[in-house]
Amino acid sequence: MIKSSKTLSRTLSAAGATAVVAVAAIAATPAMAQAQAARTDVLSLSASATTEVTRDLLQLRFSTTREGKDATAVQNELKQALDAALAEARKVAKPGQVDLQAGNLSVYPRYGQTKPGANGQPQITGWQGSVELLVQGRDMEAISKLSGRIQSLAIANVSYGLSREAREKAEGEVVSQAIASYKAKASIYAQQFGYSGYRVGEVSVNADQPMPVMAAPMARFKTMAASADEALPVESGKATVTVNVNGNVVMTR
Repeated sequence: MIKSSKTLSRTLSAAGATAVVAVAAIAATPAMAQAQAARTDVLSLSASATTEVTRDLLQLRFSTTREGKDATAVQNELKQALDAALAEARKVAKPGQVDLQAGNLSVYPRYGQTKPGANGQPQITGWQGSVELLVQGRDMEAISKLSGRIQSLAIANVSYGLSREAREKAEGEVVSQAIASYKAKASIYAQQFGYSGYRVGEVSVNADQPMPVMAAPMARFKTMAASADEALPVESGKATVTVNVNGNVVMTR
């Protein structure tokens, strides 16, 4: 009988605990429902503003290749070509206006057919290498003229871009338009949903990064015999700068 009393007591205690949990769960359900209902006055929004800006950055990539039987000789020829180009480019170099950057200088073997008795290994028949020089900046006139004076390297590609200064200036001018558009949408949508106003919630502002535009150089500028007075034609075009505003607002009565 004593065992039975203890067992009954434990059963009642467990039932009581279950009941308490059940009551707590029932009590929490309306609170959760109210919290979810409170989110119906939150509106997600996005807005953007765009402007066009003339690209102010010109980038020329010069390159050349050499080949021969001796790796050291090929490497020396490439160094001489790069040094000659750098000597000419340094005459007009100026930070931010005409910046120079020597690219990769690489030399690699060329292989021929496998000869009998060579243990299946292909034979090196010669060496080939390449070198690059990158010239970029905002002084498009100086860079375009330099393209005709560099004779040891040929133009591999031409690209136009937007400098950080020009991009930030454009963003500063257009961000106010994007924010004004965001606010206007919030006001209109809140009224259409039957609210009298709104309160700004979480919001983020970011700008798209304009991509550089490649331009194929004319064939006559790829020849090593270009005239020293002949400048590369420049047509930079325009870049699009877009500012995006994303977030949510709380609509108010």
